[in-house]
Amino acid sequence: MLPPIHEAILTREERTLSKFGFLSKNSKGRRVEEPPCPIRLPFQRDRDRIIHCKTFRRLTHKTQVFLAPAGDHYRTRLTHALEVSQISRTIGVALGLNEHLIEAIALGHDLGHTPFGHAGESVLNELHPGGFRHYEQSLRVVESLEKKGKGLNLTHEVRDGILHHSKGFQKLLPQDTSKLPETLEGQVVRLSDIIAYVNHDLDDAMRAGILSPNQELGDICKVLGEGNSARISTMVNDLIDGTSRQNDGTLVMSEPILEATTDLRAFLYKNVYRASRVHDDFKKAMKILRELYQFLMEEDIKLPSGEVWGADIQYPADTPRHRKVCDFISGMTDRYALDLYSTLFFPKPWSVV
Repeated sequence: MLPPIHEAILTREERTLSKFGFLSKNSKGRRVEEPPCPIRLPFQRDRDRIIHCKTFRRLTHKTQVFLAPAGDHYRTRLTHALEVSQISRTIGVALGLNEHLIEAIALGHDLGHTPFGHAGESVLNELHPGGFRHYEQSLRVVESLEKKGKGLNLTHEVRDGILHHSKGFQKLLPQDTSKLPETLEGQVVRLSDIIAYVNHDLDDAMRAGILSPNQELGDICKVLGEGNSARISTMVNDLIDGTSRQNDGTLVMSEPILEATTDLRAFLYKNVYRASRVHDDFKKAMKILRELYQFLMEEDIKLPSGEVWGADIQYPADTPRHRKVCDFISGMTDRYALDLYSTLFFPKPWSVV
């Protein structure tokens, strides 16, 4: 029998969510069954576990676009996750979806990201047998690495949303939905991820002087708006309006807004992510991680423990060295990777007292 408060919240959820909102009572559950919390619903517990885990805290020192940023106002993986959470919850509330499920997926979607952003992901994809994809590593973090290898034991729906949030350079709203998250909440997070990063990366690029205000964005700005807030509002309002009108459980954006958002993403890939100032730093970061990986693959080197995955995880006896090194490096923050590289490869002045 459920605790009274828990049951009352479940009843309220059934009464307030739309027919497309995912009800907590319909969850496929956790890998290891647990007794219900007296107050919180399952997705609330998942959100809280993510917020309190070590990996989430480390996102504050992981690159979004600009490596190890010294300025106070550049986005990091943590602020990106918070912006995705805010945007997706706004959409979810307007559409009558499960806000707690949305928030848990949004806050956990990038837990597996490497130091130095996609530069780090590229190196691990090159060196680790079987490749490396940050969304798969995010799932691995919550299932097998957090809590000294025990994992967070999250619900199926949150794990599904985390695993299927990434879209690379694919269509924003693909017709083939087989690779999308199972829940509409997870699909909202997937699209909100794009809405967040195309806007905050543009804002940061202007702050860094890589782009001048509204450089070559004339037609895009005419459709989406001139400022960061205006563009986000346009995208979000259009998505809510189109989805509400369609009313069949699929996300819909109008053709002009969808095209302008896609064009903005293409513009950023060409003028920011592949810009020489950004790309040159990426190449340096890739060299650092490549050399760390190769050094740590030597069998007589013991993986450090403490700040990131290492000796504190009880791996199965047959776990290959590659897997341990990949987990270790992907868990590093930018500054930890830089400090470790300096410690391992930079000579120290000899002092005689």
